[in-house]
Amino acid sequence: MSKIQVKIINQSSNPLPEYGTPGSAGMDLRANLETPVVLQTLERTLIPTGLFMELPEGYEAQVRPRSGLAIKQGLTCLNTPGTIDSDYRGEVKVILINLSQEPQTIQHGDRIAQMVVQTVQQVAWETVEAIGSTQRSDGGFGHTGKS
Repeated sequence: MSKIQVKIINQSSNPLPEYGTPGSAGMDLRANLETPVVLQTLERTLIPTGLFMELPEGYEAQVRPRSGLAIKQGLTCLNTPGTIDSDYRGEVKVILINLSQEPQTIQHGDRIAQMVVQTVQQVAWETVEAIGSTQRSDGGFGHTGKS
């Protein structure tokens, strides 16, 4: 698998994000907290990571939920996947929401999300008078697979 070089500043005491296995697509992001954060049911908050990075142009980082955290504790990410653009230089933060029936506590160092780095294609629009039709055409929002 090919790798790209990404400059990163780690202002937390947590290790840098890393892949859990050789075939992993995502790297875990960890909470950088001075004190634990308690999320009540349906409460959302922005959790800092202490990470600042410089992605090469033509790449983005996507912040996604961790499946284990979602199923076991009901914690998931909003704005999923969250996009970190190549020209963003601020701290990487994660929007978490508690979808469980009880309060959930986030501790410093907890793995709160995963980050996947992907290539990006930008669009060059071509204004036209008509576009081609397909078998699906304008059917959407659950249209396919229904009789």
